Amino acid sequence: MNESIRSILKEHGRLAIEVETLAEAADLYQAGMTSHASVNVMLALESQFDVEFPDRMLRRGVFGSIASIREAVEELTAGR
Repeated sequence: MNESIRSILKEHGRLAIEVETLAEAADLYQAGMTSHASVNVMLALESQFDVEFPDRMLRRGVFGSIASIREAVEELTAGR
C-alpha cells in the first residue's frame, strides 16, 4: 500500500522533494503539497483503493503524511 500511496503522491502531490526520500511520518505540506494538490491526492486515492473519504476524514491531518494516509485508507478498506 505504501508504494501505491507514494506513486499517487509523486503524480498528484506536487511535492518539492522526491517522494522516495520522504519518511513515512514526514509532513507532506512542509514538503510542498498545497491544499489543492491534497484534493487531487484524495481523488486519486479514492480511485486507486475504491473508497470514499467521509466528511470526518476531510482534514489536513489525514493527508499530512504517508503514515496518516495509509491509516485512513486501511480504516476505509477494513473488512473487505
